[in-house]
Amino acid sequence: MKRRSIASACCLILLVLFFSAASTAADSIKLPSPRTDGGKPLMQALKERMSNRTFSDRKIPMQTLSDLLWAAFGINRQDGKRTAPSAKNWQEMDIYVAAPEGLFLWDPKENVLNPIQSKDMRELAGTQRYAKDAAINLIYVADFAKVDGGGYDQNTLVGADTGFISQNVYLYCASEGLATVVRASIDRDALAKEMKLRPEQKIILAQSVGYPKK
Repeated sequence: MKRRSIASACCLILLVLFFSAASTAADSIKLPSPRTDGGKPLMQALKERMSNRTFSDRKIPMQTLSDLLWAAFGINRQDGKRTAPSAKNWQEMDIYVAAPEGLFLWDPKENVLNPIQSKDMRELAGTQRYAKDAAINLIYVADFAKVDGGGYDQNTLVGADTGFISQNVYLYCASEGLATVVRASIDRDALAKEMKLRPEQKIILAQSVGYPKK
């Protein structure tokens, strides 16, 4: 009886460990590899680039999200450099994704969405009413711990880096028939608290992305 009890206890422990590990693994979302070819010609995408503030309730597929994030600030060279310029190669910009399922931080090296919050934070991502209607809101956060002063105007360079990323998103959306608009109207203090940001991390802009409402 004693041996059976020990065996049963061991089995129970193994099951607990297995499900705990499975739960931990399920917390992060591995995105499919981005498709880096195709799309509309550059001049056509530029012609169709626009801001759109009306969104349908259609969700963005994981493949499209992966492609979108790669276009925004993905790694496009073996030396780790990216699809958007980065002043002094600081690579200080992080992209957070606010979706109905929660808030995630995109890891460009692993192409993984790491969970930050389990609640829908789209409404907090902007003061405009349409922010909560978009399929996702990209929140651009600068980590000033990665920014070397060196006599440079840090705020100007960080702002420029954010602009490059948001324009990449605009062009991708124009190519793929998505609606998007970049926004500065954000309650940064309230959002930063919910995002659990460090003092060195600053919210610069947010960008709503989704399918256009027809």
